[in-house]
Amino acid sequence: MAERGVVVSYETVRAWCSKFGREYAKRLRRNRGRLGDTWHLDEVYLKIDGRFQYLWRAVDQEGQVVDILVQSRRDTGAAKRFFRKLLGKECTVPNRVITDRLGSYGAAMRQLIPKVEHIQNKGANNRAENSHQPTRERERRRSRFRSASEAQRFLSTFSAISNQFREGRHLIQASTHRALMTRRFAEWRVICGSVA
Repeated sequence: MAERGVVVSYETVRAWCSKFGREYAKRLRRNRGRLGDTWHLDEVYLKIDGRFQYLWRAVDQEGQVVDILVQSRRDTGAAKRFFRKLLGKECTVPNRVITDRLGSYGAAMRQLIPKVEHIQNKGANNRAENSHQPTRERERRRSRFRSASEAQRFLSTFSAISNQFREGRHLIQASTHRALMTRRFAEWRVICGSVA
């Protein structure tokens, strides 16, 4: 934009994200491929307006964010709400769920999806733990979130869009990575409507 002589403020970018981001994220979710059959779940606290809120996140074995939910509690009821959201949106049940040792996950799974294998191991859950890092970075840049609903809106949009461009770079060859990113940027241009 600056190269073309267009002056854009941070507030303009924020307004664009608010106006177009959710629609782009919805299109990306609709077009995303099949998720993995192993889900890693974790929760992390966010301090919003002086109170602790919990960001629940599910990630598949490839590192793709399945979904997130911001809630004020960390109990069995909150875990059940998160599982209902995951299962309702994805219309699929994973074969295996890996979590840390929080007891709420086990209680919720026994009630909602009792046949799914549940592995409680903090070391095996590093994929979900690492997926919180971009959120922490965004939280610092934005000087924290002002409300739980704002955090939910922003983080669900951000995770869907970042899924499009974040690839496990260390797992593939450079030529494969370039081809994959070329295809993903072409998809992005179609979703944004910038291709005639």
